[in-house]
Amino acid sequence: MARELAGLAADGDMALPLYGVRPGGVAALLAELPPEEAAMLRFQNFAGQAGVATLLPGPAGAPRAALLGLGGEPAVHGFGAAAGALPAGSVWRIAAGEYSPEDAALGFLLGAYRFEHLKTKTQKKLAQLEPSQVPERVRVVAQAVCTARDLINTPANLLGPAELARAVLEVGARFGARAAHVHGGEVAARYPALAAVGAGSERGPEVVVLAWQGSNTDAHAPLLSLCGKGVCFDTGGYDLKPGAAMLRMKKDMGGAAILLGLAQAVMALDLPLRLQLRIGCVENSISGHAMRPSDVLQTVAGLSVEVGNTDAEGRLVLCDLLAEAARESPDWLIDAATLTGAARVALGPDLPALFCNDDRLAETILAAGRLVHDPLWRLPLFDGYAAWLDSPVADLNTVSAKPMAGAIVAALFLRHFVPAGVAWAHVDVYGWNDSTRPGRPEGGEAQTLRALLSAVESLKA
Repeated sequence: MARELAGLAADGDMALPLYGVRPGGVAALLAELPPEEAAMLRFQNFAGQAGVATLLPGPAGAPRAALLGLGGEPAVHGFGAAAGALPAGSVWRIAAGEYSPEDAALGFLLGAYRFEHLKTKTQKKLAQLEPSQVPERVRVVAQAVCTARDLINTPANLLGPAELARAVLEVGARFGARAAHVHGGEVAARYPALAAVGAGSERGPEVVVLAWQGSNTDAHAPLLSLCGKGVCFDTGGYDLKPGAAMLRMKKDMGGAAILLGLAQAVMALDLPLRLQLRIGCVENSISGHAMRPSDVLQTVAGLSVEVGNTDAEGRLVLCDLLAEAARESPDWLIDAATLTGAARVALGPDLPALFCNDDRLAETILAAGRLVHDPLWRLPLFDGYAAWLDSPVADLNTVSAKPMAGAIVAALFLRHFVPAGVAWAHVDVYGWNDSTRPGRPEGGEAQTLRALLSAVESLKA
């Protein structure tokens, strides 16, 4: 399912220099340019505005270079406008400036992403980047982000549990990972809570577990364990969502897509660690077989769980995966999910919530997010709300009866399935861009993938 990066030109194409300009650098730029070029830029009111591109003409009238306004955006976002703002089919190389050339190249490639292969009409051709300009790590990260975006953007009729499982298996096979594919009746035996979520759909639940280790590692290398919520479509079950709330529910497998992209990058970069990836692939639907509010389910951890709301299904998918993953005593255990609307109410669409039981792990992830401009915000695992999950008939309920602190309560539920001593981080993401901005086209988004990769690169034995 891997696609070529849209923003890369063919080897050998002639490339022109592309300069990123911030508003504060315009005066110095005008002073350096020939008077006629400076006058042209003044006439065009070029002020380094984000996303504004202008061509500098050469002696024969053909362009010799281009300027791209970055505004106040970091380079990874500012250069995201380049592919659409520059002439169609033109080829560019990033010129030196007050920005990281790697960030600029990554921004260019991420901005060239389009999910248009289901359309029949030919789309506008984009500007492209000279391949020699793109370091291997930049290519790997861009491809990982685009893999996640493609999965999130794919309609649910084309990406059900079986198709998502197949995508995970394909990535694993590409890098020689060992794979366990759990499907059919084996799912209920091995992952009972997860199986209950998928019981209402004709497209049965599946789980894929990948295991991989770097080429220069041994059994003592640090173990990174990832668990992703892969709900390919979420109707809410018997606690049915309103129609408007279902319009974007193809993205409810965003956590799985993001962690699959992260795993792909870890393997492509051959990081010196051991990796385990667990993806729960299900559809939350309605039928005579679907779970009901007040049902009591068993879990991998041995805890009984009362279903307080069938639309709180993601935590049931994750709890079984987390409990199984924790048995391997990973150095870091990370899950990601489009889990709660409460996190979006608290932090909005662009700031994923981080919950963590280990301060060192939390700060490593937060610092990485700041470094690569892929931010998260830490919310507390507040013990004062733990009793809100009490159930009169089971070990715990999936939800609280109180209409507050929904993201915290969900994280507290998951914490029951992570033993003390395992460093665990839970990421509650939106996984979507509501509108197009430079480098962030409308649609599925691999939020936190770059932050988590940067953090993981620091993981040492």
